[in-house]
Amino acid sequence: MDGQGQYVAYTFFRADPAWRRLPVEERAAGKDAFAEVVESWAERMETLRAYSVTGVRPDCDFFLWKITSRYEALGELAAELNATPLAGWLETPYSYLATTKASEYTSARRPRKIVPKGSPYLVVYPFVKVRPWYALTPERRQEAMDEHIRVGRTFPTIHNHTTYSFGIDDQEFMTAFECDEPADFMHLMLTLRDSEASSYTERDTPIFVGEGMEIRAALDRLDGASAGEPMVPPRPPSFTASRREP
Repeated sequence: MDGQGQYVAYTFFRADPAWRRLPVEERAAGKDAFAEVVESWAERMETLRAYSVTGVRPDCDFFLWKITSRYEALGELAAELNATPLAGWLETPYSYLATTKASEYTSARRPRKIVPKGSPYLVVYPFVKVRPWYALTPERRQEAMDEHIRVGRTFPTIHNHTTYSFGIDDQEFMTAFECDEPADFMHLMLTLRDSEASSYTERDTPIFVGEGMEIRAALDRLDGASAGEPMVPPRPPSFTASRREP
């Protein structure tokens, strides 16, 4: 990408509940194949991290945070994942694409490089502003964003990774915040709710709170298997009760 920018993508997966009724060995083989692809690509992409949302949202189970300077890498990774047996049992209810660029509200002249901090949680959501925001003068918008930035700096354990989706996806921005505790992010949003910039928000949902973990651990949560422990065969259904770029 020109200007040393990055493509940043988030792909969410949901497992078909019927997959859990497959034999233990078949489920294990499917997870191994999927994990091997992710682990291989983690060595070739700038960032490829897995996050579990199992038990938090009913519409997805885990997601991948992908950062690369090669747009083609996103499709190549998807093709390899689609070739695994597990992919036949996975849906993709959400998928978001964004890029980096220099912020107009800071002194930066080059795109800020997204480097994950390694925090245990990642909060992700698409973001759209109302059109009147862009009708404000540059000075007025700068004042509103300066307030936004000042508030954010009072939460030092939260790290913002905002990227831009104008023209390449349905939202305007993709916002991602690494944090040590999900409740910390709630308090940040509660504080920002009264800011001027927040009054120009049109949409900032759906919101995903992912717990960072190795891909194998995230996949084990799909059927309750713990990493390194033998899996218990599922009960029959009851009918008696209604990294680096190449």
